[in-house]
Amino acid sequence: MRPCLLSGRLILECMISVDSVTVEFSGSVLFSNITFNINDTDRIALMGKNGAGKSTLLKIIAGVNKPTRGKISAPKDAVIAYLPQHLLTEDDCTVFEETSKAFSKILNMKKQMDELNQQLETRTDYESDEYSKIIEQVSELSEKYYSIEEINFDAEVEKTLMGLGFLRSDFTRSTKEFSGGWRMRIELAKILLQKPDLILLDEPTNHLDIESVQWLEEFLKNSAKGVIVISHDKAFVDNLTNRTIEVTMGRIYDYKTNYTHYLQLRKERREQQQKQFDDQAKEIADIQGFIDRFKGTYSKTLQVQSRVKMLEKIEIVQVDEMDTSSLNLKFPPAPRSGNYPVIVDGLTKRYGDHVVFQDASMTIARGEKVAFVGKNGEGKSTMIKAIMGEIDYEGKLQLGHNSMIGYFAQNEASRLDVDLTVFETIDQIAQGDIRTKIKDMLGAFMFSGDNIDKKVKVLSGGEKTRLAMLKLLLQPVNLLILDEPTNHLDIKTKDILKDALLAFDGTLILVSHDRDFLDGLANKVFEVGNKRVREHFEDINGFLRNKKLENLKEIERTAK
Repeated sequence: MRPCLLSGRLILECMISVDSVTVEFSGSVLFSNITFNINDTDRIALMGKNGAGKSTLLKIIAGVNKPTRGKISAPKDAVIAYLPQHLLTEDDCTVFEETSKAFSKILNMKKQMDELNQQLETRTDYESDEYSKIIEQVSELSEKYYSIEEINFDAEVEKTLMGLGFLRSDFTRSTKEFSGGWRMRIELAKILLQKPDLILLDEPTNHLDIESVQWLEEFLKNSAKGVIVISHDKAFVDNLTNRTIEVTMGRIYDYKTNYTHYLQLRKERREQQQKQFDDQAKEIADIQGFIDRFKGTYSKTLQVQSRVKMLEKIEIVQVDEMDTSSLNLKFPPAPRSGNYPVIVDGLTKRYGDHVVFQDASMTIARGEKVAFVGKNGEGKSTMIKAIMGEIDYEGKLQLGHNSMIGYFAQNEASRLDVDLTVFETIDQIAQGDIRTKIKDMLGAFMFSGDNIDKKVKVLSGGEKTRLAMLKLLLQPVNLLILDEPTNHLDIKTKDILKDALLAFDGTLILVSHDRDFLDGLANKVFEVGNKRVREHFEDINGFLRNKKLENLKEIERTAK
């Protein structure tokens, strides 16, 4: 495929405005009168607890949903690209062909120009209005088409796909052969290649391995214009963003800084507000005390009247409301297991001619907290399935004495029965005395009041994950295997889960791409990839530092 033109911009700066946006559902207000501007240098982290309205606001900016009141204003030529949490695509073409659709507008523009020029060459009605309109159309299209830079988009497609973890051999495979996570990457590649004025990303890291997350981070920082991202990956948003908008209690808080610094500034702001509120309350009490004491006293009439007027003029200091709702999570004491809950020796797994890993060996001691990391499709989930006894394999895999496994699958939330209510979901599996405490347990997991009668189908991704996590706690275990447990969880809930896992006195195996979540939690890393399993006696940060050095050395060797 020959080089072609990629869409550029005729406008120097694109500013998109969110004007007095209000959203109401069944009489209740999700958020009210939200207003802010988005510039093409903004990289915004849209934060807030699950159910606060982040995804709804993103869909409104994308034009997918309409607000109850208010509007989104944008320049005529502005390109807004939106990547939702869940995709429903069924195109039957290759990965490369599907990704190349990012350039369809450019190619259509060129095709339209050629067709119009053909008409101008064959028509003879030079004085007609129709002929003049065709000339105007050609002129307008030409201005857009020729004002932009030339680029080899085959090379761009290849670079972007490989950056997102695809192999060159994947380019000619049908999109139908790929899982939802990989199809999400294809859609993400299409968005990145369009070079939009504003990119809207809803949980883009949920289906990416650590290396791909790091690549996306660098790409968005160095090559994108405006970005708004919903992500519960704290390291990702801190490294990427320069502005934080938190949606909470029906309103927003907007700070020109990253998330971690924002939390500190918000804390300081609230402390200052509280001090001002307390000082004002004391002043009001003093004034009211004087009025009450001398009311009806003739000699103090003027002074009393003066103080009444003072009270009327005082504007009450507002203290930011804080969302204090939180998960109450604590794993039951782990029954004692043998010294080595998992022993793997010379393990090999094949699917036909495809070798996932060969001669893999590892030993996990009681009480260890380890992380399985590696690129998607390299065997992490396969190794877990082997430990769970769900697949056949060659070699030896032994579970220690009295090993009791608790397993949280990557798609655990989607395995819930959507037609049951929250209460029924737990009621079905609870046994013994615990049945009398179901409402208390649901309350600890932030399900209370009418929420316990909600159907699972209407819950947010985070709410479903919390419910699935509660199911895991209903029986004691000593070997926890968690596959991407933080997907769809807000940062506050993730921190609570992390603290609960730190306190868990059993053995923990974690599959996660979330660097911040793994930091301080996993004390050993098993890298699954290149048909083998490598043991690293270091935490995730040490592993990533060494990995970066290894990759740099590999690049140097390749370049020689």
